[in-house]
Amino acid sequence: MPRQTTRSVLLALACAAAALPAAGCGAADADGGGASSPNATPPPPPREVAAARHPVAGDFPATRGRTLRRLADSLSGGGPSVALATSEYAPGPNRVAFGLIQPDGAFLYGDTAVYAARGADAPVRGPIPAPADSLEVRPPFRSETSAGDADDVKAVYRAEVELPRPGRWLLLVVTRDGGRLTGGVAVVTVRRTSAVPAVGDAAPRVHTPTLASVGGDASRIDTRVPPSEMHDADLADVLGRRPVALLFATPALCRSRVCGPVVDVAAQLQSAYGDEVAFIHNEVYAGNDPAKGLRPQMRAFGLRTEPWLFTIDRDGRVAARLEGAFGVDEFREAVEAAL
Repeated sequence: MPRQTTRSVLLALACAAAALPAAGCGAADADGGGASSPNATPPPPPREVAAARHPVAGDFPATRGRTLRRLADSLSGGGPSVALATSEYAPGPNRVAFGLIQPDGAFLYGDTAVYAARGADAPVRGPIPAPADSLEVRPPFRSETSAGDADDVKAVYRAEVELPRPGRWLLLVVTRDGGRLTGGVAVVTVRRTSAVPAVGDAAPRVHTPTLASVGGDASRIDTRVPPSEMHDADLADVLGRRPVALLFATPALCRSRVCGPVVDVAAQLQSAYGDEVAFIHNEVYAGNDPAKGLRPQMRAFGLRTEPWLFTIDRDGRVAARLEGAFGVDEFREAVEAAL
């Protein structure tokens, strides 16, 4: 299938629908070491990403009772498009992950913050800093696609946004592009309930396929080339006995092209935390064929999009959940939460 354009990559961040060229990754020997291991931290991010990692709220416009419309009107025109990587929102604090695309289709990285309002003429809340989290991993864990494709997503923005009531919300994302402040708007829907387990919920006890269960044929349960080393543990066997990092992603069949990079991130962190945490990678489609529908593990967790990461503590409860796209820093924080 033809590779997607830069713009379509981010616009599809939360969707998995069509096959793409496989994103292979080299394996590496586990060295343990937890957070003290060099593999627990990413390599230095690209220069443009490094400049977007530490936004400060005071560097963005104060709301001063303004509406979202008035705040947006105060910004420079020609702002980026906001491509959301998250789709599940419930009343309360919500992780919002996104990318920014310039009018020419290139990714934009800069100091960024988020504002939220019930409508264009409603009072706006914010600014909420949204640091960029690098998707870069160390060379032993880097997929062929990520290493050779300059068009790939290098980082994802994330913010913890309070959305207290169900319904439609507008998010104004403000970013510094050179010497000017500019922005774009995204619409999210907060549902009263969600089928996806929340932090603190008991994780569903469901069997996940292992190398042993498929007679050692990793291609049946992993579209990565070569397969990851995250197919030794069955979730049903380790749940409630040790911490778990459970990643739902399909590197070769993911429309968004972030599924390969997040599995790379998982492989890097497995080398750092694998002695303490059971890392499990679960493919998305039955028989690795989108025409056959979702695997039962996806349905058990109430998932309709991918990728998703759940870290689960030794009591079997969800310690962190990340949807859509996530970098090394946020993945590491999720693993630490389970510990």
